[in-house]
Amino acid sequence: MFLPLHDGVPLKNLKTPAGTRSLLVLCALLYLFTFYGPLGPDAMVAGLGLIPSVLFGTEILPDGYPFVPVPLTLFTNIFLHASLLHLLGNMAFLWVFGDNVEDAMGHWRFLAFFLLCGGFASFVHALIDANSHRPLIGASGGVSGVVAAYLILYPRVRIWGLFLQGIPLRLPAYWAIGFWFVLQFVSAFFGTDEGVGWFAHLAGFVAGALLIPFMRHRFDPLLARIETHEMKAPR
Repeated sequence: MFLPLHDGVPLKNLKTPAGTRSLLVLCALLYLFTFYGPLGPDAMVAGLGLIPSVLFGTEILPDGYPFVPVPLTLFTNIFLHASLLHLLGNMAFLWVFGDNVEDAMGHWRFLAFFLLCGGFASFVHALIDANSHRPLIGASGGVSGVVAAYLILYPRVRIWGLFLQGIPLRLPAYWAIGFWFVLQFVSAFFGTDEGVGWFAHLAGFVAGALLIPFMRHRFDPLLARIETHEMKAPR
């Protein structure tokens, strides 16, 4: 278990991380509508969640479902959550890491990055178990992409977080995120909890690592200092 709490990295290019905050608000509002709105959780999950067997055409939902064209459920499922803990866990990662990744991209690139990572994570999850009837929901795939981007941008920043059974520690990002990644990997290949989309987490992380070099600003102050230092280092 790893839950990030604080990193303390100031924004350099943006005054406000509007994209990150918009995602936080959207996920919170949809959570409230899912559990306290007129439709109810089952209808919301069937209407906006990703069901692999429906995506690949081996099953068909009743009339009126999903609420959007089936391919779009690769993205709409990202904004639904199954419980308050599910929501708060994902939003904690997005709150701590999202603002600095957005700062390195800009608002619109960040939103596109989040959707691309989440959509790719959803597709990989569906591909691995194409006949599954279990809906996939949650922002974990997009959040995992943000985590990977943060690791590449700020590998040595020290992060306060809760580890294992709630032990507070302040560790460099590469240790904290590395610990989190190992947990995802072990759970995906050796775990028994089929209710969690572990492969979606891994796929989102891979997508984030691959996309960040192309989607960050062409001149990023931190990476520029690192590159300059490496060029001047004796060989």
